[in-house]
Amino acid sequence: MILTNTESIPGKKVTAVLGLVRGSSVRARHVGTDILAWLRNLVGGEIREYTKMMAETREQALDRMTEDAVKLGADAVVNIRFQTSQIMTGAAELMAYGTAVKLEDERM
Repeated sequence: MILTNTESIPGKKVTAVLGLVRGSSVRARHVGTDILAWLRNLVGGEIREYTKMMAETREQALDRMTEDAVKLGADAVVNIRFQTSQIMTGAAELMAYGTAVKLEDERM
C-alpha cells in the first residue's frame, strides 16, 4: 500500500477514486507521565514521554486508515492529512485521512 500526502505518485496513474478513508486513535495522558512532563517543564526541553505517545498514536491512526483502504481494494492512499482534537481534558484524538485510489503504471 502506497501512502502519500501528494496528489499523484510518479510513474503511476490513478484509475479510480474509491473514496475517503480514515483511521483514528484517542489517547489519554497518564498520571505518571504527567509528573515526568511537569518536571521536564521546569527545566525545559523536549517532553519525550509525550513525543513517544503521539508517535505511537500517529502510527495507530495510519494503520487503521490503511486497513480501511484495504477493505475498499485500494492500491494507495493519496492526500493524507492528520487532524487532532481535544476530546476532554487530558485526552485527544488523532485522525489520519486521505483518498483511497486504484493505480496502474503509466505508459511511456
